Amino acid sequence: MAGTLYVVATPLGNLEDLSPRAAATLTRVAAVAAEDTRHTKPLLAHVGSHADLVSFHAHSSEATLRRILLLLATGKDVALVTDAGTPTVSDPGAALVAAARERDIPVVTVPGPTAVAAALSVAGLSADRYVFLGFLPRKGGERRRLLATVAQSEWTVVLFEAPLRVAGLLEDLAAACGGERHAAVARELTKLFEETRAGTLTELAGYYADAPPRGEVTVVVAGTGKPARAEPAPDPTARARALLAQGLTRRDASEQLAAETGIARNTAYRLVNGL
Repeated sequence: MAGTLYVVATPLGNLEDLSPRAAATLTRVAAVAAEDTRHTKPLLAHVGSHADLVSFHAHSSEATLRRILLLLATGKDVALVTDAGTPTVSDPGAALVAAARERDIPVVTVPGPTAVAAALSVAGLSADRYVFLGFLPRKGGERRRLLATVAQSEWTVVLFEAPLRVAGLLEDLAAACGGERHAAVARELTKLFEETRAGTLTELAGYYADAPPRGEVTVVVAGTGKPARAEPAPDPTARARALLAQGLTRRDASEQLAAETGIARNTAYRLVNGL
């Protein structure tokens, strides 16, 4: 019989948040597939686990995936963990879960901490419904498209961001959503220097420009509270001319045109360069 793949949520920072079930699972499995073995090793020591550690991250090879699947196929239980929180939620691991399911290998969740729910719980914004967008691209048309998605969202939006880019993200959000839109920035959740700061996007952008945050950061942005109006699809040629008139380079105009209209990138590139 095949082993079981356990998807195990681990603490965001405070080890006391590790559930008894998660601790028991980590001590029982034959191997632990970890995003960063250096980060996971102290956790296994904390619970007294002697499981083999296997490095499994976003850039792992097919050979590594096959190695973990072979362990499962030969009857060994494996736990999948990320550095903090719940695996596969804006973290690597979905490919392993999908591959296990394709082979009828049992997949079991051991739920627990997640920065998404933790930040929503202390943001003071509506969480009846929300949209999770993870990390936005650093630049380009896809970033602009997703910023527009945040601006138009009826519901609260949750984002992740690296600490040194938080001020820039908040500035871009203020430009897209309007500076008076309410938001919250939660950092170092469950850790010694945990802080959640709420205010308008303009206020938050100014604060973090002067005091860049440290540690893991989750940004929560209020929704509009009303459904977005369906806009007619833009004419690609007219939109391409408008983007060029705004001063965008042909490359950036091509990326944004593809993102806005849904046409293929090479089609957008040919259209823009033909004007």
